[in-house]
Amino acid sequence: MTATERTERTAEPPVPALRARAAGHPTLIAAVCCLASFAAFWAAQRAAQVTMIDLMVYRAEGWTARTGGDLYAMRATYADLPNTYPPFASLLFIPLTLLDVGPMRFLVTAGNLGLLVALVHLSLRLTGLPERLPGRVARLPRPALAFALAGAAVWCEPVWTTLRYGQINLLLAVLVLWDLSRPAGHRWAGLGTGIAAGVKLTPALFAAFLAVAGAVRGWQLLRAAGGRGGIAAAWNPLLRRAAVSAAAFAGTVATAAVALPRDSLTFWSGTVFSASRAGHLEQTANQSLRGMLARLMHTTDPGVWWAVTVAVVAVAGLAAGTAALLAGLDAWAVLACAMTALLISPVSWSHHWVWCVPLVLLLGGEALRRSHRRAWWTAVTAAVWLVFCSYALWWVPHTPGARQELRQTGGQMLLSAGYPALAVGFLVLTAAVAARAWRRAARRGTPLGGAVRAGGAAGTGGAGAGTGVGRVGSQAVAKE
Repeated sequence: MTATERTERTAEPPVPALRARAAGHPTLIAAVCCLASFAAFWAAQRAAQVTMIDLMVYRAEGWTARTGGDLYAMRATYADLPNTYPPFASLLFIPLTLLDVGPMRFLVTAGNLGLLVALVHLSLRLTGLPERLPGRVARLPRPALAFALAGAAVWCEPVWTTLRYGQINLLLAVLVLWDLSRPAGHRWAGLGTGIAAGVKLTPALFAAFLAVAGAVRGWQLLRAAGGRGGIAAAWNPLLRRAAVSAAAFAGTVATAAVALPRDSLTFWSGTVFSASRAGHLEQTANQSLRGMLARLMHTTDPGVWWAVTVAVVAVAGLAAGTAALLAGLDAWAVLACAMTALLISPVSWSHHWVWCVPLVLLLGGEALRRSHRRAWWTAVTAAVWLVFCSYALWWVPHTPGARQELRQTGGQMLLSAGYPALAVGFLVLTAAVAARAWRRAARRGTPLGGAVRAGGAAGTGGAGAGTGVGRVGSQAVAKE
C-alpha cells in the first residue's frame, strides 16, 4: 500500500458516520420541503388577510388580567367577543401584552407551526411509526417523517383555521400527548394534562378517562390478589396519573383564585355553565354533537335530546377507550378519548379538531401495516383525510349572525356534520378493534388486562414496546 493510498483510506469516515450521514439526508430534504410548505401556507394566510381574531381576544384577556379589569365583562375586537376560558388562561396570556401586535402575530404563528411538527412527532411516537411499518419505510428517520407529514398537515381545515384565528389548540394537544407519552411510573406523569385542563376545560376528560381505566385495572389487580390488600393492591400508575392530573388542575384553579379572586368566583359560580357565550351553538363551525343536533332539529337548543345523546356517547366512548387501553392499544385509546371529548363538549369549533392529525396517522399506519383488508383500511384513511381537507363544512350558508344553519337542507346537514360523524364512526371502530384483540387473547388463554404495563403488572397478552400510557397503539392487531 502506497503512502497516498494510506492517506485516502484514513480519510474515509467510519461506517457508522456514513450511516448517520445517509440517515440525515432524508431529514434534511423533508425539513426543506416542510419549510417550503410552511412558507406557502404563510403567504396564503397573508393573502387571505387573516385577522387572528382569537389571538387578539387572548391579548385583551391578558391586558384585563394585568390591569385588574373584569375578565368576564370585557369584550374584544370588532366582533365584540367575550372571554370563555378559565381565569388561569388569562394569566398565561399576560406576556402577549408585552409585544406589539405585528411581532406578536409573527411569533405566535411561528410557534404554532413548530407545535404542529411536535404534534406530528408525538403522534408518530404514540402510534409506533415508522418502526412498526413493513419494508424500507420502517428505516426512515422519525424526524424526516415528522417534517414531511407536518408540511402536508398544515393545509387541513382544523390546522389552517387554528393558525388563521391564532388559537391555542395545537399547544393543548401537544401538552396532552407529551404528558401521556411520559413513562408510566414518572413522578409527574399527568401534570401536563391537568395544566391543559386548567387552560381549557375539555382536556379534563383525559383525566377522567385515566381514572376510569385505572379503576378497572385496579379491580383486575384486586381480583388477582384474591381480594387481599385493598387500596394498596388496586393502586396502579393509571390511577396515579389521574390523581396527578386532578391535583395539577386544582393547582391552576388555586393559582387563579389567589391572583384573580373576583374573576375566579364569577367563572366557577356561573360563567362556566354558559356555553352560549362562545357564540350561536348551531353554527356550522360548531362540530360537536350539540351543534349537529341543533342544525338537524332546526333549533337553537336541542335540550333533552342533547343531554341523552351526550350521556350515551360519553359512556360508550370511555368504555371503548378503556377496553383499548387495557388491550395495549394506546393510540386507539387516546384518540377514542379525544374524539369523545370533542363530541360531548357543548362547543367544539372546527379548529378544535387538530386531533385529526394523529387520527389520520393511526389509520394510515394500520393501512400500511395490515396485509388483510389493506384496501379497506386505505379507503378509510383516504376518506377521513379528505373530509378534514375538503373544508366541506364551509360550503353551506353560514353568514355570521344570520342563523342560516337553522334552515339547512338534508344535503347541507350532511356537509356540516362530517367531523362528528367521523368521530362516532371511529369510536365504533375502536370498540371493534379492542373486542377483536380481547377475543384473540382469550383464545390463546392470555387475558390482555393482565398484560398492561401501565396497569402495574407484567404480562404476556400483547406485543411491542410500551409508551407512557400503556403499550404502543395497534400492536395487538398488527399481524391480522
